[in-house]
Amino acid sequence: MSGNRPGMDMAALSALAEPNRMQIVELLREGPLTVGEIADRLGLRQPQASKHLKVLGDSGVVEAKAEANRRIYKLRPEPFQALDAWLASFRRVMEERYDNLDDYLRKLQGKDRS
Repeated sequence: MSGNRPGMDMAALSALAEPNRMQIVELLREGPLTVGEIADRLGLRQPQASKHLKVLGDSGVVEAKAEANRRIYKLRPEPFQALDAWLASFRRVMEERYDNLDDYLRKLQGKDRS
């Protein structure tokens, strides 16, 4: 995708666009979970949850740690930090536009008074 800002990973954003994966991310905000716990909490079959976790892992959103015969999944902070920085660039542009609008409206009000 052209025009990407440095540090913004569109694969992570794409992975988050799917509702089940977003729900998994919401669950993992509270802390690490196994695939079984994720499947149970979301009412998914374990293979479905594993498939979603693979996409999230491949995009860098989650990481897994093997513990005995289980895999514990947790969120990685980097994609969310990059997303926040990317969104901040839009916030700056919008704030500048609102400031310009404010200035313009003040000028109009000043002309009405004269």
